[in-house]
Amino acid sequence: MATATAAQLDFSDVDGGTRLRAVGPWTVRTVGDLEPSIDKAIADVSGAAVLDLSGIDHIDTAGAWLLTRLQRGLSAKQSSVSVEGASENAQRLLEALNPTEREVPPPPPEIGVAQELVEAIGRTMYFSWQDFLAGLNILGGVTRGLVRAVADPARFRLTSIVFHIDRTGLRAVPIIALMSLLIGAIIAQQSAFQLRAFGAEIYAVDLVGILVLREIGVLLTAIMIAGRSGSAITAEIGSMKMREEIDALNVIGVDPVEVLIMPRIVALVIVLPLLVFLADMAALFGAGLVSWAYIGLAPEAFIDRVRDAVALNTLFVGLIKAPFMALIIGIIAASEGLSVRGSAASLGQHTTAAVVKSIFTVILVDGLFALYFAAVNY
Repeated sequence: MATATAAQLDFSDVDGGTRLRAVGPWTVRTVGDLEPSIDKAIADVSGAAVLDLSGIDHIDTAGAWLLTRLQRGLSAKQSSVSVEGASENAQRLLEALNPTEREVPPPPPEIGVAQELVEAIGRTMYFSWQDFLAGLNILGGVTRGLVRAVADPARFRLTSIVFHIDRTGLRAVPIIALMSLLIGAIIAQQSAFQLRAFGAEIYAVDLVGILVLREIGVLLTAIMIAGRSGSAITAEIGSMKMREEIDALNVIGVDPVEVLIMPRIVALVIVLPLLVFLADMAALFGAGLVSWAYIGLAPEAFIDRVRDAVALNTLFVGLIKAPFMALIIGIIAASEGLSVRGSAASLGQHTTAAVVKSIFTVILVDGLFALYFAAVNY
């Protein structure tokens, strides 16, 4: 039985230079033994060199990398290196490892700051328009699902809606109540502190009542729900998209918008006004405690002052905004979930985008409502 030739690198002097003959298998199993020979050749050989690869039995990427390192080491010493006797496989590996044999793409053209800014604005506007169209598509699907449910009550997924009411509404009560209580207390304390210089501490109650009921209560609750429930909706739908569950629903003839998105959005629209009312009451309770402890206003006097300062329409302003904000949060969260591609990084990016876009849009819509109610004097 023939004995396999050991991997080695032989040196021999020829006219005008040195002949380096690679012998045996140059593979990942033998590169450790060959490295000293490579280092010795780079150190000792000078002048022209011929690299003879005809004696190689088998070569893989590790062996080709050693030969490439030998070529570069000799070239760095201003030695000319020629390769001969390479098999087709060896030639292909050497070409793949030699960056001079590959086409290097040209560097991207340099653009000025102004052009880069214009491009960024245009790109943002384009994607904003795409997000708007995707949101309209989801809104249309939800509306169609509700119309079908009215025509055929058996299609109405009451169990799913109740489940999501519990998850997005009931389980959010503690954090919403605590946050609103603290915000109301802080606003009352700061208002009283600033108004004390004018001897008008009592007007802190008016400020808290109007600010909380018209703006702060609904805005902070919507932001909290966008971060808590909106991100959860995006993550759930995005995970289903990654596992191709949504594609499976389409294959069996089930509308994913009607099954997955409509119950979540309906639940949000139901629970957000209730959470806003709870947040308003918690904020007023916190403001009442601070008014009692900080400016000595008794709870009965605080309630009477709030009753005189706040009309019923002030409470309704916040409650009217809540369903619209819930609809916005649900549509954005679902749209980002459906945009997830098959990677964990994509899921994280779209979940973050859902929260950021929801919060921005909620604040924008709150400002538009404020302008509208001021214009109609409500």
